[in-house]
Amino acid sequence: MQGSLSSLEIVILAAGQGRRMASNRPKVLQTLAGRPLLQHVLDAARALEPRTIHVVYGHGGDAVPNAFRESDIHWVLQLEQRGTGDAVRCALAHIASDARVLVLLGDVPLIAPDTLRTLVDRAERGLALLTFSTPTSNQYGRIVRNAKGAVERIVEWRDATPAERAIDEVNSGIIAAPATHLARWIPRLDSANAQGELYLTDIVALARADQVDVCAIAPRSLYEVQGVNSRADLAELERIFQGEQAHHFMEAGVQLLDPRRFDVRGTLTAGRDVCIDVGCVFEGVVELAEGVSIGPHCVIRNSRIASGVRIEAHSVIDGAEVGPDCVIGPFARVRPGTSLGAKARIGNFVEVKASVVGAHSKINHLSYVGDAVIGSGVNIGAGVITCNYDGAHKHRTVIGDHAFIGSDTQLVAPVEIGAGATIGAGSTVTKDAPAGELTLSRAAQKTISGWRRPQK
Repeated sequence: MQGSLSSLEIVILAAGQGRRMASNRPKVLQTLAGRPLLQHVLDAARALEPRTIHVVYGHGGDAVPNAFRESDIHWVLQLEQRGTGDAVRCALAHIASDARVLVLLGDVPLIAPDTLRTLVDRAERGLALLTFSTPTSNQYGRIVRNAKGAVERIVEWRDATPAERAIDEVNSGIIAAPATHLARWIPRLDSANAQGELYLTDIVALARADQVDVCAIAPRSLYEVQGVNSRADLAELERIFQGEQAHHFMEAGVQLLDPRRFDVRGTLTAGRDVCIDVGCVFEGVVELAEGVSIGPHCVIRNSRIASGVRIEAHSVIDGAEVGPDCVIGPFARVRPGTSLGAKARIGNFVEVKASVVGAHSKINHLSYVGDAVIGSGVNIGAGVITCNYDGAHKHRTVIGDHAFIGSDTQLVAPVEIGAGATIGAGSTVTKDAPAGELTLSRAAQKTISGWRRPQK
């Protein structure tokens, strides 16, 4: 790319309300792939390594800046939403005169950094527009060219004639230009139009009047310039985004049983020969090593899954470290702070929270284990509960290697079960159980002769 971008400053317009979203949240805080629309635009902006990022906000008050605590954002308040030209005017007061300025839209989330680099490069001396062709039924601003094919002006839909509305080349709203040119054009904008606003698009005609070059480039993919104005728009872009993610992972060797039913809402890395069934959702930062198999309708969030792990249907794994060759589920829940050793098994309707489970240990059925340290080779039977909470504080349960905990046992923490110990089924254990011994606590069984069940 020609020229240096060391002087680049980016303005993101994020002051709109988005009435068609029918939401109390500002439009740029609506989420796509689990992140606010504005976050996607900020990520694209940061990829260009600009000198400054200015975000113009307005509707929703401080809700937008409060959602983003990054120190590299300069927030600019547009008190009254008087159009895109006025929004840029608000930011221009904070932009250095030697800057090259890129204007982005906070509700156009899938713009690609490579497209933006090309646009900014073309704006080294003049005005560069990002335009695209689309069916004429939409209400985008039209690109009006002269007989020689040069861009003359942009006319907004409400102000366009029938002939102008028939033009299929339209404005994306994304532009780039030197700050010195913008400083000359912005004060000359007026609101003599159908909406009574200051249109940023009017700078095109001003540039032509000043004999400044105006060029238009197109994005590589149409979805890059698709904006969000409604819930339907948001849903459409969600599927486009997820489709692109699915394609990327399949190219890298991941088997997706149905790419149309696959959702990444954060950052996912996956090794070769990972197999993912339908309806799975990945949130936050998730790492899948080679050979991981994930059954249908699982949710995995902020977790690392080692090689060879099999996760059965309808399981939720959140904030966990899962060692190699473990088996989890179906219908299991592994909660934050849990670490599973190699070849551990967490079975159906088992919940594990803030616990270390050693290698080859098994918790197979209908049990809850919380705030526990479990050794290797431990067997925990069905219906076992670690009673870790006394109403005010959490307490720890420690189970030694190769212990056997019988079904329907309650381990009342703090308590320690020694290595090789056996706890008889149906016990309530309130004291430490010695290693290698059988411990049980049961009421004596008795039969009451002649007892009859009450009758209605």
